Amino acid sequence: MLATREHATRTRTATVNTLKALILTAPEDLHAQFRGRRTAAQVRTALALRPRPGQPVSEQHLRQALRQLARQITDQDTTLKTSLKDIRSLARAWLPALLAEPGIGPISAAQLLVTWSHPGRFRSQAAFAALTGTAPIPASSGRTARHRLNPYGDRNANRALHTIAISRLRYHAPTIAYATRRTAGGKTAREIRRCIKRYLARSIYRMMEHPTA
Repeated sequence: MLATREHATRTRTATVNTLKALILTAPEDLHAQFRGRRTAAQVRTALALRPRPGQPVSEQHLRQALRQLARQITDQDTTLKTSLKDIRSLARAWLPALLAEPGIGPISAAQLLVTWSHPGRFRSQAAFAALTGTAPIPASSGRTARHRLNPYGDRNANRALHTIAISRLRYHAPTIAYATRRTAGGKTAREIRRCIKRYLARSIYRMMEHPTA
């Protein structure tokens, strides 16, 4: 289901890009109807387009094409909304406590559950961190002791943890306070994100392995 949603998301993005490209090449009077509007408003405008008598054939076809693309985007929005509802239901049925955690939405929760799969798949939380690309990589030089972000592992799971970390850095008071302390201690934003993602991998792994704890 995650793969299907990702495909639908890519398809919608491509459709929106095509719509905007056609708008850019439209005659000025038609282009003006879309100028300065957000994507949702542009889609609504395109849905209302109709060929007019006396228009050049090329503009009539352009209006039809814009309307067709707008319909496709509307259908894709409906598909994505339905898939989000289904994924949320599955994640809640699998591990409801995960969705209750700050910053964890249904897509991130489902991705981490799929990566984890079942109890006992990983021998330790360190192995889970390695697979999700959150195990720190030493990058010390001379007298400087530091680590860097891990570019390896399951990038979908890493992206889910990154999304959660960014959400917590914006809205979760304890995480914001932690980042403030580490910044005062000389840590960079990238280093702080790495630490938060490593903490998330550890805590989420424990929650999935021992859901009743």
